[in-house]
Amino acid sequence: MRRSSSVFRLSPGGWEWLKRTRTNRLRETSLRVILDNQAENGAFPACPNMPDYRFSWFRDGAYIAHALTLDGEYISERRGWSMGAQWESAFRFHNWCAARINERAERLERAIAVATSGGTPDLSDVLNARYGLEGLEGPDDWPEFQLDGPGTWLWSLAEYVARVGFTPLPVVWESAIVLTARYLAAMWRVPCYDCWEERGTEIHTSTLAAIHAGLTAAEKLVPELDFTGVKADIRAFVLERCLTPGGELAKSVGLDMVDANLIMTAVPHGMFAPDDPIMVRTVERIERELHAKSGGVHRHLADVYYGGGAWVLLSLHLAWYYAERGDRDRAKALLQWVETQADADGHLPEQVNSSMLAPDHYEPWVAQRGPIACPLLWTHAEYLIVQHLTS
Repeated sequence: MRRSSSVFRLSPGGWEWLKRTRTNRLRETSLRVILDNQAENGAFPACPNMPDYRFSWFRDGAYIAHALTLDGEYISERRGWSMGAQWESAFRFHNWCAARINERAERLERAIAVATSGGTPDLSDVLNARYGLEGLEGPDDWPEFQLDGPGTWLWSLAEYVARVGFTPLPVVWESAIVLTARYLAAMWRVPCYDCWEERGTEIHTSTLAAIHAGLTAAEKLVPELDFTGVKADIRAFVLERCLTPGGELAKSVGLDMVDANLIMTAVPHGMFAPDDPIMVRTVERIERELHAKSGGVHRHLADVYYGGGAWVLLSLHLAWYYAERGDRDRAKALLQWVETQADADGHLPEQVNSSMLAPDHYEPWVAQRGPIACPLLWTHAEYLIVQHLTS
């Protein structure tokens, strides 16, 4: 009798089935992680398991809401649903954002007036970046002044309205859109923290792209708005002040350094097309300097946060870029690496410590904040986005 091998072997077709099964499970887990952790008022915590991340950010939530918008579209196309849990969840987040902005209208008007006259607004008048799930502003010791968040929210809201066909806009949404756009148009030259909450005294390229995208979105949502001149000024500023000597986009004005967040200038913010030569050069340098050999993408070469690990989130954003550029094979290869980073519960982290730029900084961060954030809702959202683009 022929003895069977003790090693289980799968045919090529079997491996494809196994990968599809893992992908489907992770998609369902990603959706559950997002929906189960949303507060009743619509807020999304960045991560439910890390105290410092049990807050809702405009930026993180905007990407999460966009993932739900796409996932709801996917379901509606296949099953004929008009409004499922995904679209309803995204609606509640956008409603939450509008409420936070409208509550602060008086302060934002002061900031707009000061910035328009050439002054620097008081930090007590700027829009906070993060809020407790009940809607209150976070503690004062956080780098709250971040302009990319409201810009990204406007982009996400416009995508939601266009895809869901949600008209007419609620009055509270329209007032928040107009106020946010006027705020961004007045404030774009004011230095602020970037999307990593670093370098608060500088002007950042990815932030300018988010503002540019937000103004474009506001014009679509409220056609009476016209920011053509402001957007032209922002783009001219980027081309004049935000390029490295090698012709790549720079992390911030005056720096010969790239940051993986520069991918956002193309996707989703659209300041440059994915195949624009400037964008291609930028991504090539990001790949050379920041793509870890073991997988994952570092934020930037000076990163020490949790040892400067490789980010699962940024691998997904790079996959998003390649998907939009038409390189589905490259996008899927990045996606497959991400799928191997899920833990036993199917949870995806912010970053991994298998490849660190500054390993001596890892343990001090763990002692200060606890383990690496997992599950990170933004990571799960980007997984859903890339799945949508590559399926």
